[in-house]
Amino acid sequence: MSEAAPGTGDDPVFASDARGELARVLRDLIECSMTSTQATEAQLLAAAAAVRGATEHLGGRSEAKPGPGYQRRDHGDYLPRSPIVGEASPMSPRIDWEVVDGRCHARGVFSAQYEGPPGYVHGGMVALAFDEILGIVNIANGSPGMTGTLSIRYRKPTPLYREVRFEAWVEHVEGRRVRSRAELHAGDTLCAEADGLFIQPRPEVAEMYFSPTPDQTDRLQPLNPVDPMDPTDPTPR
Repeated sequence: MSEAAPGTGDDPVFASDARGELARVLRDLIECSMTSTQATEAQLLAAAAAVRGATEHLGGRSEAKPGPGYQRRDHGDYLPRSPIVGEASPMSPRIDWEVVDGRCHARGVFSAQYEGPPGYVHGGMVALAFDEILGIVNIANGSPGMTGTLSIRYRKPTPLYREVRFEAWVEHVEGRRVRSRAELHAGDTLCAEADGLFIQPRPEVAEMYFSPTPDQTDRLQPLNPVDPMDPTDPTPR
């Protein structure tokens, strides 16, 4: 299990061993639902009923909008919920990572639920993984930021059911702009490369996005993208 990057410590109450085990068996369930071809209609319906019962046992399905069952949080418990590295997220393929000498090294296996072309990982999942790994290496180097642009060069298809490895590093920092790069390999094969430009928001912008008071949650509006988050802004503030 990876420890959180500096400044984003895992919440021990949320990322408990029990929640991690729940996430693990849910990953197994998702994988089984994507690959099982022998189950009968009756078995599928029985499994759906069992899952529905488990959902009710945990408090029922929350509405897909801010409100009961979902609250805005700070970054302190983000990583356990991550769709890429989160040990408490059933969406995650569980990419384990560490930072050594300023570089992030990550390994994991993508299974059937991440398939794009038959037998290979969906390119969008590759991009998502790159975005997460680059974000981690930025934080580890003391340069957290929001994604401005992310360019992916796909060299070879990324295989399912085979361990892949990522390596990411910070290329340079200029003012509020952070340039980071990463590679994805399967064995000796270079599958993809990423080049990201990340923008460190000014304090008032970070406050607006990430620290709203409860009554601001419903009315928080995106800022003009050509103003405080403009990566072409030449002023290092």
